[in-house]
Amino acid sequence: TCSRSVSLFLPFIPTFPGYLTVSIEPLPPVVVGDAVTLKCNFKTDGKMREIVWYRVTDGGTIKQKIFTFDAMFSTNFSQMENYRKREDLVYQSTVRLPEVRISDNGPYECHVGIYDRATREKVVLASGNVFLNVMAPPTSISVLAADTPAPFSRYQAQNFTLVCVVSGGKPAPLVYFKRDGEPIEATPLPEPPAGASSWAPRNLLHRDLDDTKVPKSLAADGELGMGNPFPTADPPRGLAAERDSVTETIPETVVSREFPRWVHMAEPIYYFRHTHAPVSDGTVEARATLTWTLNPQIDNEALFSCEVKHPALSMPMQSEVTLVAPKGPKITMTPTRARVGDTVRILVQGFQNEVFPEPLFTWTRVGSRLLDGSAEHDGKELVLERVPAELNGSMYRCTAQNPLGSTDTHTRLIVFENPNIPRGPEDSNGSLPRRCGFRFVLALTLTVILELT
Repeated sequence: TCSRSVSLFLPFIPTFPGYLTVSIEPLPPVVVGDAVTLKCNFKTDGKMREIVWYRVTDGGTIKQKIFTFDAMFSTNFSQMENYRKREDLVYQSTVRLPEVRISDNGPYECHVGIYDRATREKVVLASGNVFLNVMAPPTSISVLAADTPAPFSRYQAQNFTLVCVVSGGKPAPLVYFKRDGEPIEATPLPEPPAGASSWAPRNLLHRDLDDTKVPKSLAADGELGMGNPFPTADPPRGLAAERDSVTETIPETVVSREFPRWVHMAEPIYYFRHTHAPVSDGTVEARATLTWTLNPQIDNEALFSCEVKHPALSMPMQSEVTLVAPKGPKITMTPTRARVGDTVRILVQGFQNEVFPEPLFTWTRVGSRLLDGSAEHDGKELVLERVPAELNGSMYRCTAQNPLGSTDTHTRLIVFENPNIPRGPEDSNGSLPRRCGFRFVLALTLTVILELT
């Protein structure tokens, strides 16, 4: 008997955990309102356990789940209730944001887990991350004049500053100025120190006042600078019983722009400063200032524009202003037929032209003080409370001025009788009525004049 024994040798095959690599495709900057797809690519030879998307906030300290795929229960659901379920799963590794907002800006992470090939009790994890850069185009742009309203200076050069404010953009835009359509070459100035509330430009040109800078016409003719100034005698008193014209408008007086010889006609030197500050909504407010020594002779009616370039804009955004001195103020008076005891309002409604920057308005009474005893009043409106009869015929001057020039406009107040106010004790003791008494005095005056001649 022959017997054989056969031995079967099986090779040893070691077990290795499954491999897993995760990567997220990089994203270019996107604009608010665009649709964005976050793609998480992974390779593995293991069995899927889960995929979790996180939105990272507060510098990485907080991770908010925005999407979860759980292979154990074959379900996918969202933990993004605050996002109003804006994500949409296209594939298991893809999350779609239909309309991004600035608040969506920041890092995102994709975490993938697979089962270990040796035992299902272990899970192999890997993750990838990507930064979503959300841009927002500027929503508003405006050009303002700093330190306004400001007076017109005829004998001393003064600095003038334009401020361009751009809001709603992210990141900060590129801001620059143009004059009459041509870019301005300006000297950059450093940013103000931290905590400084405002920046006052240094004097770019200064001269002491001397007699050579005073025009002869001003010295000879008074403050109006014209050949025949208005009389400063007391206005006629009494009431206007009957007149066709309620108010008398005196022609406008434009102050002659006589400049000292030190105002040069050469091109000005511009100084430029650009700052930006973050806003709570994630945008940036940019401010650009342009400062130079103003020369009304060449700067009046000059067109300045502020233009903005931004990666979220297809073309530059701009705002324009034209430097214009005030001319031809339009004055109205209410009520149109003022009576004794009424409150009279004299208002500047506008000008014949578009004025920039905003003018400074000053009211004075020719030859006397205002009704409240003050020498002048600032503002577009002059209010005279309970006008007395003594103001009949009084003349008022409105001076409108900005750094480009100044103009004066005059108007005369006519006060009528008020039948609701008693005329006085002489009318209640049996004396002649006021109209008859006025005629008697007038006739008596004429007789005395004839006798004297």
